[in-house]
Amino acid sequence: MTPFAPGVRRIENVRIAMRDGVELEADVYLPEGNGPFPTLLERTPYGRRLTNHADATLADPRPRPKPEMAATFARAGFAFVIQDCRGRYGSGGTFTKYLNEGADGVDTLAWIAAQPWCAGRIGTLGFSYGAHAQTALAIEGADRVAAMFIDSGGFSSAYHGGIRQGGAYELKQLTWALKHARLAYAADPVASAALAAVDIRDWVRVAPWRKGCSPLAAAPDYETFIADQWANETFSDFWRAPALYARGHYDRFPDVPVVLVSSWYDPYAATAAENWLGLTARKRSPIRLILGPWTHGQRSATFAGDVDFGPDATLDGNLAPDNTALRLAWFRRHLYGAGEDPLPHPVNIFVMGGGSGRRRPDGRLDHGGRWIGCDAWPPRDAVETPFFLTGAGGLAPATEAGAAARTFRADPSDPVPTVGGAIASGLPLMQAGAFDQRASKALFPEGGADVPLAARDDYLVFETPPLDAPLEVVGPVEADIWVSTSTPDADLALKLVDVHPPTADDPDGFAMNLCHGILRLRFRDGFEQARAMTPGEIVCVTVRLFPTANRFAAGHRLRLDIAGSNFPHFDVNPNTGAPAGEPSDPRVAETTIHTGADRPSRLRVFVRPAA
Repeated sequence: MTPFAPGVRRIENVRIAMRDGVELEADVYLPEGNGPFPTLLERTPYGRRLTNHADATLADPRPRPKPEMAATFARAGFAFVIQDCRGRYGSGGTFTKYLNEGADGVDTLAWIAAQPWCAGRIGTLGFSYGAHAQTALAIEGADRVAAMFIDSGGFSSAYHGGIRQGGAYELKQLTWALKHARLAYAADPVASAALAAVDIRDWVRVAPWRKGCSPLAAAPDYETFIADQWANETFSDFWRAPALYARGHYDRFPDVPVVLVSSWYDPYAATAAENWLGLTARKRSPIRLILGPWTHGQRSATFAGDVDFGPDATLDGNLAPDNTALRLAWFRRHLYGAGEDPLPHPVNIFVMGGGSGRRRPDGRLDHGGRWIGCDAWPPRDAVETPFFLTGAGGLAPATEAGAAARTFRADPSDPVPTVGGAIASGLPLMQAGAFDQRASKALFPEGGADVPLAARDDYLVFETPPLDAPLEVVGPVEADIWVSTSTPDADLALKLVDVHPPTADDPDGFAMNLCHGILRLRFRDGFEQARAMTPGEIVCVTVRLFPTANRFAAGHRLRLDIAGSNFPHFDVNPNTGAPAGEPSDPRVAETTIHTGADRPSRLRVFVRPAA
């Protein structure tokens, strides 16, 4: 044990044996004094002595290294253990993304509880992968855990959001794997050179990657988990593994205070809301939900992508002085029994909208917004409200009398480009956040024409007239679509959009993406088994979009966009119905959206009284 910083001692390079004999490495940070102390555990694959971009504040935007963060908690009276996950940095064993974290977490908790400096009350915290690691250990039997802070992760169901969605595969898994394989194999000159030579743009259209002949062939452990995720396209036992499927195991969670944090432009917004619903229905301890207007972990920023939400958008200064202060207050309350609950509202939601709609000096659109606190999700005053698609491209409060149809072509060789959204780890292919839905904003493919996506002939728009009064949409979003196709399979890729009217800054207006959803039609009857479409047959399907909270100002339009792809956010469907991994010749799908009284395609949102 050595002095590390004023008031903090560090025990370095502690080797902790797991049940299979593999040793994982950790550092322990202790306050001054004899203890024992309430203890915090963070488990990370990103290096226990490195820096994470999320460890920053509005007052100090410099991300703080992990040891500095641990020392902050130690000075506040907590023992702090930070551990490298299996197969990463100082820890032994083989890294398999997500799947080892439950057992390893429980074994680490048992070791901590046996140490003389541990008072027996243990809290867990962690961001992104560190959040996934927490839910995994909670499911595996974390009876020693007394409080949790789960930030931007913790799969409710990785199949339904985070790795796959609607049967499609999230290609951010590829960019993450390549980036971290390069780090993991940096000391191997042959593997490092092979990985450094990979241009992900050359590979992203190859679907799926096969073991031994992929850009990750030089990193076989990384290649294996990517190939397994991609090839397991049905909701099988693979996806019911506890680390990937909290919703199937909520009863096994400890009944302890939990904070769940995410944001509208984060891949885990739906996960956080679903975990809050699942845990509050079963537990008596306080469970808190925070959903802000940020991208992944950027809770101290006022903007996401090309849109700014104003000074009230940050966690800092609004819900707490900053995220570190919030976590300290949470654990002081629930491990020490000191102070007040820092989050008196069970649900803390940032409702986007209400700004000027003009460009700020930094060039971003001023959209504005405000925080609300409530005790339910969706809020109790929010009423599920349908908007029916019309044959003329409208969204109306009632169905039109006659039948109508609109058709678009989905060509796998020319997919609709991703322009923002709820994405993490997407660079260099795609960028998260809110953007005007124009092709030029996409990072992939490069050099796209500066035209609206709505101008493409493979893209349908359904929108309301300009609103006479503000409309506040807060809650889950779903669409029931009557559809037919010319092929055995096709995708429906949906987006909810807030259309700002033209201004001097944006003469064509600004179509701001709010949330997305996708459905691979061969999974329309359920994800356990694929069933090909019968060409020309009209069926009704439900597409689940991500949740959102947005105030559509008077003069704006509420819009639903429908296309056959959203690439490279998701892999491109060849439209053949062939299972993942089987070669097939891609086909152009003629996809028709049907509307009218007999086929009432509709968007369903929750509308609350506009303040």
